[in-house]
Amino acid sequence: MISFAIYLGFLLIFVVFAVYAERKTAAFIQNRLGPMEVGPKGILQTIADLLKMLQKEDIRANAIDIIPFLFAPFIVFAAVFTGFSVLPLNSTIDGSGVSSGVFFLLAIVSLDVLGVLMAGWASNNKYSLYGAMRSVAQIVSYEVPLGLSVLCVIILTGTLNLQTMSFLQEGGLPGWNIIQYPILIIPFIIFFIAGLAESNRTPFDLPESESELIGGYHTEYSGFRWGIFMLSEYGMMLLLSILAAILFFGGWNSPFPNMLVGPIWGTFWLLFKALLLIFVQMWVRWTLPRLRVDQLMSLSWKYLTPLAIVMLFVCALWKLWIIG
Repeated sequence: MISFAIYLGFLLIFVVFAVYAERKTAAFIQNRLGPMEVGPKGILQTIADLLKMLQKEDIRANAIDIIPFLFAPFIVFAAVFTGFSVLPLNSTIDGSGVSSGVFFLLAIVSLDVLGVLMAGWASNNKYSLYGAMRSVAQIVSYEVPLGLSVLCVIILTGTLNLQTMSFLQEGGLPGWNIIQYPILIIPFIIFFIAGLAESNRTPFDLPESESELIGGYHTEYSGFRWGIFMLSEYGMMLLLSILAAILFFGGWNSPFPNMLVGPIWGTFWLLFKALLLIFVQMWVRWTLPRLRVDQLMSLSWKYLTPLAIVMLFVCALWKLWIIG
């Protein structure tokens, strides 16, 4: 419960600063100013946008299916946020302590497709339904290479417990999984690309491609409920980034050998690594163009999934070679 509460508080603060940071990152990459008017250097612009969103009228079309329409955003958020319950925060706070934490996380997060589908169907709008179907197809497709890349780490570490996995990476930078097992570089790349698709981030932001879908599955949403969808998207970014830090980059361990990592420093290193990965996601968003839907599906089924299966066998052989 302690880690759950800490992650909830951090997520709410993180979203406010992440939106501002993303705007400034986009402005720097595209040689623009970004927000400048509200507060020093526009630092209060995100807060102003948040207040405006909370005060907006909750507009609903007459033909919507009211019950699933109202509950869909909260189902998406609940599925994403429940995944934080198994994430260790430092050496003393290990989340729920579920022995099969990785599988639980992947299973519970995949339930967000139900909320997405409910939102599109309940809107009674062909654009929303079309956006929901494309979004569900995208999420389900990229869960396959994502799960296979996680299996590569599980095979080499021999555990499903994320806290145990973090303890196995003690000893500084040489102890991190991606350094101990250089073969994990390819599974990490697969994990990162699939994570972009799971989070609906460019170049995989088809569910929100305004020019094609008029806003995707949440076309009919406004105000607070639309904000819940956006909160879920940033929550997924943070969740997958923390998971990547635990699986590949030492979790809450310091990169410096022989450095005593207490609870505060452990939390710092875990969140610092996650925020660096989030910055890379923002960098990718404002650098690469959006893929077409056929390119998106081809990348998953023709390239990432076969490559992930091959890497799974290679990691298994690597493990047998180490044991032998």
